[in-house]
Amino acid sequence: MGEQADGKDSVARQVAPESHWPELRVLILVVSAEKKLTGSTVGMQTSVETSPLLKFRAEAVVPARMAEMIRHIKERNFQGFGQLTMKDSNQFHATCLDTFPPISYLSDISRRVIHLVHRFNAHHGQTKVAYTFDAGPNAVIFTLDDTVAEFVAAVRHSFPPGSNGDKFLKGLPVRPAPLSEELKAALGVEPTPSGIRYIIVTQVGPGPQILDHPHAHLLGPDGLPKPMP
Repeated sequence: MGEQADGKDSVARQVAPESHWPELRVLILVVSAEKKLTGSTVGMQTSVETSPLLKFRAEAVVPARMAEMIRHIKERNFQGFGQLTMKDSNQFHATCLDTFPPISYLSDISRRVIHLVHRFNAHHGQTKVAYTFDAGPNAVIFTLDDTVAEFVAAVRHSFPPGSNGDKFLKGLPVRPAPLSEELKAALGVEPTPSGIRYIIVTQVGPGPQILDHPHAHLLGPDGLPKPMP
């Protein structure tokens, strides 16, 4: 985490190569692309200035959770990884509400996704999917490859796509999967048509790469995006 006041010695270090957990999948449930009422930077500055919970979290909670999360990743323990991911997301948003004036990044659809995940997991008797939300309403879902198809079907059932049904899924291919009547009953939700705009299905990647070939760059010599050919 570093010690300098300006944070310049605070750096991120990769704890495992991207090939370490090949079954891990990431789904982004896009709820809204609208501009947030409170930007991330301004929101965090306000939280630092006004939230006692944030100070407690940084000093008493985060260090132990970081060590626990690293252990779960190294052991490929999805139960521990998933539960800790959700707990930490929930606490982050608790600090947002503890901020004054309070900040609410989650929408009603975000909260419906949270309930969907917990009911999906309760039906299976284990943590098979996990949510996390940053400073916005869109959900990031972690799961394993063998659960993707069934969870996507649960999302389709709970948030029936609108006119963009053929473009509802983007990214990695997902095979269609039936949803059992038992699971439908367990979800117990009133469908919210078009609540989720689309889903991006992806996986852990290698992160930023240095590109030596100039034709591979998206930016021109002036630092601005290259015009479309």
